[in-house]
Amino acid sequence: MTPDSARQLQKLGYECLIESGAGSRAEFSDADYEAAGVKVVGSAADLWGEADIIAKVRIPTLDELEHLTPEKTLITFFNPGGNQEGLDIAKAKGANVIAMEMVPRISRAQKMDALSSMANIAGYRAVIEASNNFGRFFTGQITAAGKVPPAKVLVVGAGVAGLAAIGTSTALGAVTYAFDVRPEVAEQVESMGAEFVYLDFEEEQQDGAATGGYASVSSPEFREAQLAKFRELAPEVDIVITTALIPNREAPKLWLEDMVKAMKPGSVIIDLAAEKGGNVEGTVKDEKVVTDNGVTIVGYTDFPSRMATQSSTLYATNIRHMMTDLTPDKDGKINHNMDDDVIRGATVTHQGEITFPPPPPKVQAIAAKKQEKPKELTPEEKRAQEVAAFKAQTKQQFTLLGIGGVLMLLVGLVAPASFLQHFIVFVLSVFIGFQVIWNVSHSLHTPLMAVTNAISSIIILGALMQIGTSGTLVLILAAISVFFAGINIFGGFLVTRRMLAMFQKS
Repeated sequence: MTPDSARQLQKLGYECLIESGAGSRAEFSDADYEAAGVKVVGSAADLWGEADIIAKVRIPTLDELEHLTPEKTLITFFNPGGNQEGLDIAKAKGANVIAMEMVPRISRAQKMDALSSMANIAGYRAVIEASNNFGRFFTGQITAAGKVPPAKVLVVGAGVAGLAAIGTSTALGAVTYAFDVRPEVAEQVESMGAEFVYLDFEEEQQDGAATGGYASVSSPEFREAQLAKFRELAPEVDIVITTALIPNREAPKLWLEDMVKAMKPGSVIIDLAAEKGGNVEGTVKDEKVVTDNGVTIVGYTDFPSRMATQSSTLYATNIRHMMTDLTPDKDGKINHNMDDDVIRGATVTHQGEITFPPPPPKVQAIAAKKQEKPKELTPEEKRAQEVAAFKAQTKQQFTLLGIGGVLMLLVGLVAPASFLQHFIVFVLSVFIGFQVIWNVSHSLHTPLMAVTNAISSIIILGALMQIGTSGTLVLILAAISVFFAGINIFGGFLVTRRMLAMFQKS
């Protein structure tokens, strides 16, 4: 909770409480909370006893779970896949527990996605920690004292944390490479100025994305191809940042001992998966290790806490949005709607029952399904398509001409000769204008090519020829034609002029 989020929670009808000193390391004092209308409670035990809804950051201890009652709701990171004892206690207590890491990755739930919020910070901070331990420039420089080459950074995993690391690394000027089992993220990686590392393993890469926007477990064959690529890159890169995690599983080992030994002295590895066992052989949780060949392996698990103010602000916002969904009537009372995809997906215990794992959400995840590549046509097939299209177009034109000819014949039989003369000019003008525009490529029908549309105003010539003739009706129709054709001509030039002006340097 931050003072700002507390004000928003009070608008939902809630009274807010916070443990004394809880915000001090994030630069939020007790006085700040009191000024926001928050009641400051002396200890955590008092808070657990007094509050109906408890929001935490870290996984609750078993002693903390003993404070739960059927009337209480706990919102926190919970690790339900590896915390069966905690689930059993929450079930026995009859409390409702919402695990923030279980918020489904659907569009509506992005505002509550605490995993992404914290991963974004962790990815950024990982590059800062790598720079601090690397001891050399990230960007290349040419100075009077000599040339300094840029650092080479490899980011393994292009999820939220990986993309944040890539963005920070490229911003600092490093030559950045990125790998992910989902080839559809290559475009995102390259748009950030990094180079995507591809494997000669097309079949597996096509199946690398799992439901919900997360990576899936790779096949043994793909894993071997992946490790071979990493062995090839190990002697070249200066910094490796690993971010690969699979939901509710131990982190896969991707950077093995022989790869660490192949790296240059002074190289740095940041293992963001250290809390789940680590992606790197040699990672020690919450410690920094220097290997015999001078490679530093950082296994800190508190990267978001190293930017406490930012992390607290984002996490408090995630919690506040969760509370908004839980309080649709803004009456200070929770409506734990288990028919709601987001609430159901994040709930791990409810009314004395363990509800983990949740069913798949009814709406599609944020990660879009990969589109199959269109089949490449042979020259013979392309030729056959062109011939078929030509025949269809020719048939259509003959049909239209036949219908037009019949109509012209009928008009000629019943209409006077004076009207027929004007009518023929009108029809031919429309026909010419239509043919000119229809044969212009569709890609040219843009504001920059609006002048092309003025060609269709050849019809204005026919109208001008009719103005000097007798007949009130003909004169009115001709004047209307000139008016609308003039709009087309001058409007096209004005749009073109305006668009061209946008490309002129100020």
